[in-house]
Formats: sequence, structure tokens, C-alpha cells
Amino acid sequence: MSVKYKTGDDAIAHFITFATVDWVDVFTRNVYRDIIVDSLRYCILNKGMRLHAWIIMSNHVHFIQSAASGFTIMESLRDMKKFTSRQIIKSISENSMESRKEWMLYRFARAGKYNSNNKDFQFWQQDNHPIELFTPGMLKQKMDYLHENPVRAGLVRSPEEYVYSSGTDYYSNRKGLVNIEHLST
Repeated sequence: MSVKYKTGDDAIAHFITFATVDWVDVFTRNVYRDIIVDSLRYCILNKGMRLHAWIIMSNHVHFIQSAASGFTIMESLRDMKKFTSRQIIKSISENSMESRKEWMLYRFARAGKYNSNNKDFQFWQQDNHPIELFTPGMLKQKMDYLHENPVRAGLVRSPEEYVYSSGTDYYSNRKGLVNIEHLST
């Protein structure tokens, strides 16, 4: 069953989390993470997405995002999730080197079968649970949580080492994979 969370003021940054169905570890391969990165770039340029921080973990994604005037957070998020789910399922299906192909496609097909919002597959869990970050303290807590995620998971020693996040942008003098709009914490 879907939970209908709503955003507050779309001009204010929101912390958003969403995960793959059954928490399947899809994003252990760069080919699938790169689909998310390309989609983020597109949404920033064409969908009014103002991305302030982001990270792709093995089975979930965190954003700190707001929307440009005339756009909404939920519309850009909906479009991004719809596009990436199709592209990732297609990529998994066509990847002859994917050892987990049948198992993953089975999980996504099974989830899609039981969700009337989908035709064949469901890749992402339905809910996003956006949290409006209306105080500097909330923003700092979520920004730290997001960037420390790969450190806590033992993947890197410091946030700027994790390529698939905005840690590079916030903790070094280099630019990361996606152009972000910095927020002061």
C-alpha cells in the first residue's frame, strides 16, 4: 500500500529517501548508478530540480532537493523515478554479464504484479517520505547523515572519497558528478 507523503514549500530544501523494491542491492554496479546520475543531470536542466546534496547507496538514494519556480519537487521526483526504473530494468535485462539478472527481475516482476500502478515491473518502493528542512539545524543533520552514509557502511574513510554523492562537492575543492546548488550548513 502506498503512503501519500507530501512536500511543504517546494522552494525550501527537503530531505528525500527512496529505495529499491525489497531493498535489492542493484547499485553495486556503476552501470546502474550511472543511469541515476544521467537522470539527475537531465532533471536539473529540464524539470526544475534544484539538487543540493545526493548519494546513491547499494539499494537506496538520498536527496536534499528543492524546486525552481513553476516546478514541484514531487513532479521531478516522479519523472526521475519513472524514467530510471524503466532504464535500469532494461539495462539489467540486456546485461549478459549480470549474474543476478533472473533473481532481480523476478523480485521486480513479483512486486509489479501486486501493485496496480505498474504494468510489468516495480523497481522503486512507492513512498519517498519528504522532510522539509526549515531550520539550519535540520539541514545540517540531514546533510551530515547523507554524506556519512558510505563512511558508516565501511565503503570509504571520508565522504569526499565516495564518487556517487555530493561529498566531493562539500568536502573538497573538486566538483562531483552532478552539478549541485550548495547550501550552507
